[in-house]
Amino acid sequence: MIGVFKPLPHQPRLGDAVVDTAYKKLRWQIFLGIFFGYAGYYLVRKNFSLAMPYLINEMGYSRGDLGVALSAVSIAYGLSKFLMGSVSDRSNPRTFLAAGLIGSALIMFIFGYMPWATSSIAMMFVLLFINGWMQGMGWPPCGRTMVHWWSQKERGGIVSVWNVAHNVGGGLIGPLFLLGLWAFNDDWHSAFYVPAMGAMLVAGFILLTVKDTPQSCGLPSIEEHNNDYPENYDEKHEVELSAKEIFFKYVFNNKMLWYIAIANAFIYLIRYGVLDWAPTYLSEAKGFTVDKSSWAYFLYEWAGIPGTLLCGWISDKVFKGKRAPAGIVFMLLVAVAVVVYWFNPPGHPTIDMAALIAIGFLIYGPVMLIGLYALELVPKKAAGTAAGLTGLFGYLGGAVFANAALGYTVDAYGWDGGFMVLTASCFAAIALLVMSMRHGKKEELSAASSVA
Repeated sequence: MIGVFKPLPHQPRLGDAVVDTAYKKLRWQIFLGIFFGYAGYYLVRKNFSLAMPYLINEMGYSRGDLGVALSAVSIAYGLSKFLMGSVSDRSNPRTFLAAGLIGSALIMFIFGYMPWATSSIAMMFVLLFINGWMQGMGWPPCGRTMVHWWSQKERGGIVSVWNVAHNVGGGLIGPLFLLGLWAFNDDWHSAFYVPAMGAMLVAGFILLTVKDTPQSCGLPSIEEHNNDYPENYDEKHEVELSAKEIFFKYVFNNKMLWYIAIANAFIYLIRYGVLDWAPTYLSEAKGFTVDKSSWAYFLYEWAGIPGTLLCGWISDKVFKGKRAPAGIVFMLLVAVAVVVYWFNPPGHPTIDMAALIAIGFLIYGPVMLIGLYALELVPKKAAGTAAGLTGLFGYLGGAVFANAALGYTVDAYGWDGGFMVLTASCFAAIALLVMSMRHGKKEELSAASSVA
């Protein structure tokens, strides 16, 4: 492992009189670091979509070809989130998180300033693949940080709030693009280099705020501090695990993790199938101008903020910590919104915007729930790898199809063909979430009978 990523050793324990004050101060600081840090990743992850209409109209690329190029991000991200997730479980999240963001920003500077970067599909694929690999270094260290600094009883709320970082960062891409067009004489390449500038500033903020484990700061574990211990907790939970233990003991043999990982593939297909193609679909099928489609992109992302918080609250309060029922309710409503977005005729932009906002409001709740559930299904020293498995399916299975296959589907069968795929995916995700509920009940009954 690269030395700069190595976890920090435990420091001498601080006195009891200052532990509580130190915990409160550092948790606020660390939360801001991972929240804005992960939001910064989205500045340089999805901005390529805003340049796609220009690449089609000015450079002659087809939708299918650009979908193939864009799929490189999802392929690399899915692999990286899983493999680098294992590395992050044995790394210092401060340097790990910042390094990935700096790498992504550098790739976007290349896209913005080097003409050869957009000279062919192959070149764009390679650069976007590297960017996707860097992006895979974002979620796992944040997950590692949250399970070390927040205990189980408070984790649902903190993960729900942190998860809206997706929407804060993703929603800012549209306004930043408009700002870049204004500031740089309508240069559409500003879709690349303006977000990259912001990402570099965020990387500096990460280095100033994020810390490693509580023990590396002279504090007790969060379980000890909050007197909130999960089942079967002992001192071994504070010992770093080997890669073999993480993969084979806690991840590959975890049936529930596989159910939610496959469901995640369909949820991500919808999430990115709608998001990545929104500027192109609204322009071609609904007659939206660049500024209107950019604001639609913004509203889709930011609508996810209250939706995510509501979904987390419903899963905690209404369904008593059960994640699948809340996900099913939200996915049923996503299916309705997708159908409205599909069948609304051109000339009714308010309905298009409302449907797009509704999809954004609803889709990020299930995304958050699956990420949270993955963290809860394994020990905290394996959290990054568990999250990586769901990400592997989400991006390799869902986002790649949304980028590449959906683009060719639209080329061959029009937008109707694309929306048939999206609608079917809604119901496939619902079916898998229902299966996870049944499987969970069987495990509970089995455990109860063994106790009896």
